[in-house]
Amino acid sequence: MLGWGVVAGPFYLIFGVILALTRPGFDLTRDALSLLLIGDLGWLQWLNLVLSGLMTIVAAIGLVRTPEWSHTAAALVGVYGACLVLSAIFPPDATESFPPGAGGGEFTTQGILHFVFGGVGFVSVGIAAIISGSWLSRRRTRGAMWPRVAGVVIIVAFIAGGALSAFPGGVGLIWITVLATWAWLAIISIAAYRAIPHPVIARR
Repeated sequence: MLGWGVVAGPFYLIFGVILALTRPGFDLTRDALSLLLIGDLGWLQWLNLVLSGLMTIVAAIGLVRTPEWSHTAAALVGVYGACLVLSAIFPPDATESFPPGAGGGEFTTQGILHFVFGGVGFVSVGIAAIISGSWLSRRRTRGAMWPRVAGVVIIVAFIAGGALSAFPGGVGLIWITVLATWAWLAIISIAAYRAIPHPVIARR
């Protein structure tokens, strides 16, 4: 189960970047990947978000089964996975730049819900990252501070990116949020996997 926490991030990013490079008018330096939900090919990004979200939920179940792991932190990772799925159901609003000719500038209920689910998801996983630092400290593992730093970066970068979404720097901050989230999940999943007794060795 924890292996899906390692796979989810690369899957989402590779799938998303391929879609971005093949969609006319999409600019990775200007547009967030969530905008790929809009249009006739939006179902591909929908699939990307749903599969990544399900992988994350499975990883959260694996974290629950990890010795001494915080059930609260695991639940928050599960919330993040669920929010990925929910954000796929409610596409974001079009912007002035994408899709081409859409105009943008209008706020709809589904667009607001997309942002809300994204916000809840990133804040949840950010808090989970901060909590995970305590788990590493109890195991006397080196680098127990990095998950806490990652958690703060995730939360602050998302809030700042949302506030500056109309500017080029805002998209950059969202990218930092996404990359920090998937990096933390992958590394902490590996650490949790190493903490679980091997099923064969444990019976010896």
